Amino acid sequence: MSEFITVQVGQCGNQIGSAFWPLALQEHGISASKPVAQQQRSRYNDAFHSFFSSPHDVSGASYKTISDLESAKVKARAVLIDMEDSVVARFRKGPLRKLFDETLLLTNYPGSGNNWAEGHHAHGSEYASRIVETVRRAVERCDHLHGFLLMFSVGGGTGSGLGTATVKLLHDYFPDVDRFVTCVYPSGHEDVVTAPYNVLLATNILLEYATCVLPADNKSLLDICAYLQNRKESIESAKVVAASNPYEDMNSVVVNMLLNFTSGSRFPGSLNVDMSELSTNMVPFPKLNFLSCGLAPLGFSSTHILPVAKQVEPWARDHQLLKVDPLAGTLLGATLLSRGNVTLSDLRYNVSRLQNRGKFIPWNQDAIKVGLCNVAPAGHPAAHLSLINSTSMSGFFSHIGGQFDRLYRRKAHIHHYLQVESFSPEEFITSRQSIYDTIGHYQQLGETQNAVLDRLNVV
Repeated sequence: MSEFITVQVGQCGNQIGSAFWPLALQEHGISASKPVAQQQRSRYNDAFHSFFSSPHDVSGASYKTISDLESAKVKARAVLIDMEDSVVARFRKGPLRKLFDETLLLTNYPGSGNNWAEGHHAHGSEYASRIVETVRRAVERCDHLHGFLLMFSVGGGTGSGLGTATVKLLHDYFPDVDRFVTCVYPSGHEDVVTAPYNVLLATNILLEYATCVLPADNKSLLDICAYLQNRKESIESAKVVAASNPYEDMNSVVVNMLLNFTSGSRFPGSLNVDMSELSTNMVPFPKLNFLSCGLAPLGFSSTHILPVAKQVEPWARDHQLLKVDPLAGTLLGATLLSRGNVTLSDLRYNVSRLQNRGKFIPWNQDAIKVGLCNVAPAGHPAAHLSLINSTSMSGFFSHIGGQFDRLYRRKAHIHHYLQVESFSPEEFITSRQSIYDTIGHYQQLGETQNAVLDRLNVV
């Protein structure tokens, strides 16, 4: 089976990681809170080594509890990086503390001060060799490394700065290994005044060095959690959701997306998708590598039951992890990944609906890749994930550029960045121009669609 290394950077990245590992274990029938039936465990043990390494290469079927993992010295394929120790310290003290290798944890104090330049240039240069060595140590424990899963936010300093510096290092030292980046964008109401600078500078690096970017924003995640809290399908489910922590729930939504995203490379399936094919199919031009992700069901608890497969539209606007309506623009590519109790006829039905509703680029009217994994997610009979590369992403980039412009035209707070050695004020200009160019490329592709429609109307 394929193997993945998660690279968690900054406070947000490690908080997502804190939700990732319990749910990853739950997929293999291992829970720290309650035992799981043997018949459930038997469905997942073949893919155990995708996220976990065992010194004796024992099958996942041998592990029933957290104590079994500790006895066998099983370790998560995880690299934890943060310039503050507080979040990583929770991994060292939590119930899964024995699951993480101390040699793969890298921390420092103090942090990056919400300054992309501090994280990217200062810490990125100082810790570059240690980061590469730490990642190399994790890579050497893999037999079939499929890709890196990077998690961080882009509003602060460490995630945006050191996170993107790590993406560049992986590009340079492991060029043949895909870099799938899950990054969280601020909603605009946070207390980080310099967030527009950090977001734009980080986005420019991701356009250049990430294989695929799976963005989410806090506003969409909050709306999803609010929707789930308002659902009153039963008294029991209402109690469970009401007792949950919204930030933990937001992280769980992102984690469910990642688990569904990698399911085809980890589990058997009648129509599985190899993740190495995704960038080829989904990124037709350089720097157009941001994919809109839609998830169904939205629930993160087994109390939320999946609707009938033919009623699921993961590409719907309310199901997106980013405030973007992918069907509002021209579709450059789409992937529908389903897992669990989904038939081929259901899959064909969903493909047909997407083809009828979406406006595909003229030179690729059949740009839909499909995947069907046999193994359902823990707690649900089935799940669906849509990945869409749409020209409507230009609106997202325009929003990033607009927020940056409002702050930069007054030159507010830029002295904090200029105080960092090796940071040049030209980076603001080149990064902004890169965003403009990307917006222009999206708009040009959208105009191509319109031009073809005009010619058809004339005829």
